[in-house]
Amino acid sequence: MPPRLKPTRLEHVVDGEALRARLSAAALDAVGDEPEQRRRALEILKQALFRGRMIAKERLENGAGGVETARLLCGVTDEVITALYDFTTVHVFRARNPTEGERLCLLAVGGYGRAVLSPYSDIDLLFLRPWKQTAHAESVIEYMLYALWDLGFKVGHASRTIEECIKLSKEDFTIRTSLLEARKLSGDEALAIDLRKRFLNEVMRGTGPEFVAAKLKERDERHARAGMSRYMVEPNVKEGKGGLRDLHTLMWIAEYLYPVDRPADIFRLPHFSPREVRAFTRAFDFLHAVRAHLHFTTGRPEERLTFDVQPELARRMGYGDRADNPAVERFMRHYFLIAREVGALTRAFSAKLEAEHLKQEPRGLSRFLPGRGKVKRRELDYPGFHEENGRLNIDGPQVFARDPVDMIRMFRIADVLNLDLHPDAFTAATRSLPLIGSKLRRDPDAVEAFLDILARGKKPYRTLTLMNEAGVLGRFLPEFGRIVAQMQFNMYHSYTVDEHTLRAIGIINDIEHGRLEEDHPLATSIMPLIDDRESLFLAMLLHDTGKGGAGGQEKAGARSARQACERLGVERGKIELVAWLVEHHLVMSDFAQKRDVADPATIAAFARIVENPERMRLLLVLTVADIRAVGPGVWNGWKGQLLRELYAGAEAIFRGGRSSDPAAAAQRHQEAAAREARAALSAAHPDTAEWAATMEDAYFSAFTTAEVAEHAALVVRARQQGGSAAGGRIRTDRNTAELVVAAKDRRGLFADLAAALSGLGGNVLGARVFTSTDGQALDVFQVQDASGAPYGADNPRSLRRLADALEAAGRGEGLPTESRRNDLGRTAAFSIVPTVMLDNEASTEATVVEASGRDRPGLLHHLARAISEQGLSIISAHIDSYGERAVDAFYVQTAAGHKVIDPRKQAALKEDLMAVLEAEESGAAGKTKPRLQRARASVAR
Repeated sequence: MPPRLKPTRLEHVVDGEALRARLSAAALDAVGDEPEQRRRALEILKQALFRGRMIAKERLENGAGGVETARLLCGVTDEVITALYDFTTVHVFRARNPTEGERLCLLAVGGYGRAVLSPYSDIDLLFLRPWKQTAHAESVIEYMLYALWDLGFKVGHASRTIEECIKLSKEDFTIRTSLLEARKLSGDEALAIDLRKRFLNEVMRGTGPEFVAAKLKERDERHARAGMSRYMVEPNVKEGKGGLRDLHTLMWIAEYLYPVDRPADIFRLPHFSPREVRAFTRAFDFLHAVRAHLHFTTGRPEERLTFDVQPELARRMGYGDRADNPAVERFMRHYFLIAREVGALTRAFSAKLEAEHLKQEPRGLSRFLPGRGKVKRRELDYPGFHEENGRLNIDGPQVFARDPVDMIRMFRIADVLNLDLHPDAFTAATRSLPLIGSKLRRDPDAVEAFLDILARGKKPYRTLTLMNEAGVLGRFLPEFGRIVAQMQFNMYHSYTVDEHTLRAIGIINDIEHGRLEEDHPLATSIMPLIDDRESLFLAMLLHDTGKGGAGGQEKAGARSARQACERLGVERGKIELVAWLVEHHLVMSDFAQKRDVADPATIAAFARIVENPERMRLLLVLTVADIRAVGPGVWNGWKGQLLRELYAGAEAIFRGGRSSDPAAAAQRHQEAAAREARAALSAAHPDTAEWAATMEDAYFSAFTTAEVAEHAALVVRARQQGGSAAGGRIRTDRNTAELVVAAKDRRGLFADLAAALSGLGGNVLGARVFTSTDGQALDVFQVQDASGAPYGADNPRSLRRLADALEAAGRGEGLPTESRRNDLGRTAAFSIVPTVMLDNEASTEATVVEASGRDRPGLLHHLARAISEQGLSIISAHIDSYGERAVDAFYVQTAAGHKVIDPRKQAALKEDLMAVLEAEESGAAGKTKPRLQRARASVAR
């Protein structure tokens, strides 16, 4: 990072005396011409404001601190506003013999009152009067406000008497908070002093508990709006958990309980240790620097660190690439570590205030709620620990020094007794981290306590999160420590790596206790069958520790898992199982989402990898938790369906006994299931027997007898009305709309259907396409709208319109003309290398083509069209997206029904698909934010 500059003096940026002299000269030069006076004054003030902001921006980019920049911007604003006030009251509306009623004081309140400003922050002003509004005061206020708006300020303002301020602040905590930080800018000094005195005596005195309760309620509501986790990968610098507003809340509470003349004086209170003051200063400085860079970069009061600005901020703040650690990920890791430190400061400050006020109740500062009694202490059966006000505390810092194992035991006790940690205990743990060394990491008692939390705990997510925020988890398990606050710079993951991991552990715990049975019936049912739960939880904890490691995430993760488990003293068999699970933790999702689960070869290949039912059970639960913990909306019923089908197919092989040829076993199982389905269908619907005989065996594994009967009726209708028919319904079990198309098979059919879906905004989660021996295609799509709801759920006519479009596309009619959209918005921040791979080993009948590149609307259509134009048929396709990246796998055959073997044909296919993928890369510098909406399908044909 660039070296820190020496602070600059405000008069070197804006000379207040010279500014006022220029304004006076302008007023005198245009005496009698008020519009000209105003124009000249505004021009002078604009120049001063612009110069001041540009100097602040330049200094920030050259290494000035965030707080210094915020104070410099505030100082510049102060000079401009006070100069405007003087100009207004001296040259425009001068009261030569002011009456008592014409007294006026201008105060900065709210954030502006703290004397720190970001480049595009609002400014909050209070025009303070002794009593009712006079014509003179009204004229001054109106003139100033219009001038400030013309200068580009966004002004929050109020004009009140002292009496009104006192009355309103008693009723409204927002007004009370803004007056808490009121700072005189100009005007009548006596009014400002009188307001401060009455505010202290009539509003603040004796109302500390109710103010704290209000601020905590406000904080909780703010966190709920901005996202409860401080580890969301697009954090809100101001309002998010661990952001500036959390620090402001602590300062407001401290200043309210212990009034000081200036906000900065809070840090001189004995309630803050030098270490905590340094932490406050460090957090404020970093977050103010980030916010200032964010405002300057976007040119607006942007508070969210979105993906498209993160690389630029990393560059501006001096971060560089290091080996496999990109600059943007280094910058964001620093951000999340600061956010974690803000959480630790909140707990430490809570402990200080609790000791002072002897209040009770768990959950941080809420102990200040009114009506609470004195400290309540209850002795526990655990030496060195006691319960204090409903939270677990230690008898003193010497507890950890005497036996460092108690640092791990403390969290197990908290979990067993379902207690939150007392801030004193939390702070003691953070200060005792040096006690966690190689000896403690190998101590059997410490390991046992840790594994009890992880694999047998009541609430492992909560407890491990406490350990992580205290720094204990990463210190005790260095492999995990390497991923703490680590961010993956992509749009797929919503949380940092450590937060994602801990959430996944919590999901496994929820599955185990049946809390997610509706979403995950299979995982819930097999959880009791898992023999080695400890290995499952260890694998989940360590599954991402290989990110950025040599040899790829999976191999590096397996090495890391072995190393961690060996240190923990885990037995050899479990070590190998944990390492295997870590190395293969992506296998099941890859097979389910990128391969044809109706193909016996897919089932056989998967069964060969997992080898036995126990591994498969472990892998299923691990996969479900891993996907679900990625972020909101990533899991859906379609992914669950694919995983269940893959699991069921492999389970059938294992249930039939070990076979030397799993592919043959899978084929026999599918054939037997198809015979049973055809027989049942023929018995229930004799008129469908002929059509059912033409359908491939894989079809009957995918649908129920009732669904097959509906499909047969649709085929009949298609033949009667010109070769194509389509229908749709809402599938609440999959949170999708299901659209079925029956059409005469032809080259390019799938591409036409994909174009129709894309043209009407359909986001296809999955689709299956089967072809009868007499050339009748049946396509079944699972479709959502851009918001993630079933397509047409709130508008049945739109679902019918989409079905009509698919019906027309089945006949080759009414295809939309798609406009090329090169504007990628936020996705332009990501460097995506398109790839195309061909595999002739994954299937016995087809070549698997995997195309990966930047996600965009209509990509599925363009890829399918390119394949069709090469004279190839798509017999199966599986398409998914991972944030900004799409990964599409197609099973293709030549016109003769063979694999693509000819090297020239392979090269031509690769070239055409790369042209499709690279077409969007050339336009990746767009500046608008289009909806990311494309056809994402999993097709079996």
